[in-house]
Amino acid sequence: MLLFQFLLVVHFVIALALVTVVLMQRSEGGGLGMGGSPGGLMSARGAADFLTRATSILGGLFIALSILLAVLAAQGRVAKVVAPTTPPPAAATAPIQAPAQTDPSVPFASGARSALAPTGNTAARADNGAVPLAQ
Repeated sequence: MLLFQFLLVVHFVIALALVTVVLMQRSEGGGLGMGGSPGGLMSARGAADFLTRATSILGGLFIALSILLAVLAAQGRVAKVVAPTTPPPAAATAPIQAPAQTDPSVPFASGARSALAPTGNTAARADNGAVPLAQ
């Protein structure tokens, strides 16, 4: 965990350096540029070559460190499946048997037969439930 935090801080420093180097470069629109006289330690051409190389190196380090941090972060999240050391106990109950359907002593079977038997509906009205009109 300490290595991960250290690499995260280094990644942050590289990101800041990369942003700084990119902003120092002169673009077609003028950019922030790099102030100073051409007679200084570096000429304009030398500064441009240095900034280009620094951008390439810092960009490569940023990408490599991003991948490394992703791998380190994923190592702590590996799902572990532990196989049981002993087999589960066998079921101690007997299998359920369906009752015989032709046995008249079974209450549901006789009730089901009587419910399905055709009987006359005595509750039905002959006039089809019509309400007489008020006179």
